[in-house]
Amino acid sequence: MKQLKERGMKVVFLLAACTSIMAVALICVFLFTNGFSAIGKIGVLDFLFGGKWKPLNDIYGIFPMILGSIYVTGGAILAGVPIGLLCAVFLAEFCPPALYRIVKPAVDLLAGIPSVVYGFFGLVVIVPIMQNLFGGSGKSMLTASLLLGLMILPTIIGVAESAIRAVPRSYYEGALALGATRERSVFAAVLPAAKSGVLAGVVLGIGRAIGETMAVIMVAGNQAMMPQGLLRGVRTMTANIVLEMGYAVDLHREALIATAVVLFVFILIINLSFSLLKRGEKA
Repeated sequence: MKQLKERGMKVVFLLAACTSIMAVALICVFLFTNGFSAIGKIGVLDFLFGGKWKPLNDIYGIFPMILGSIYVTGGAILAGVPIGLLCAVFLAEFCPPALYRIVKPAVDLLAGIPSVVYGFFGLVVIVPIMQNLFGGSGKSMLTASLLLGLMILPTIIGVAESAIRAVPRSYYEGALALGATRERSVFAAVLPAAKSGVLAGVVLGIGRAIGETMAVIMVAGNQAMMPQGLLRGVRTMTANIVLEMGYAVDLHREALIATAVVLFVFILIINLSFSLLKRGEKA
């Protein structure tokens, strides 16, 4: 009876794994079939490097959206990664137990907040601050970067903290025995040993930032033009898809699906780069 149950569970797990693989495969087939058709009609260079997006004139250049996604994601990395890593180090090595019981659930709670709530927070808090500091509408690349930096914190903190705690204590104690201070022991001995796990958290944060939609729509300004500066509006690829998919038809709709293909390729490149880095470390 026990062997029968084990075989049954193996079949269940196999079916679940196959279902997941099939779902990913179907998504890829749908995206690439429709997306490549649009890219072929528009032209690869015109689509990827075109500086104008004018659906009414059948002009579909997504280069402004590509740059917008890269700039906003880069700003989120600059804003969120240092804070996230330092917070993870504090929680893993320096945080008193009584304070940890308060801070850790608060960080976990940040991960469960819906994107639209983050966007509303950015709209009513960060945007007015930007208006008072720099003038204008307050909806800009800088605003979107700061908001995304806040949104990726729970991912970076959670993964990085787990990686730091997984490092054997002998690394830390050995550094102390050699005369290093507590802080130097952590940053010179523990953090390098946890590099792969910390990098994984950063990569997951980048994936969250580049794929974010609703919050960015609410604070980025959504101007379908080449980025003009930190304090000017910008449109990302995800925002472009969501804003126009509701009424898009024919080639316009296919161009939006092709934009999703480009975004999908971006995510693949990020994950592949992380895999190559890990493989290089093992070698």
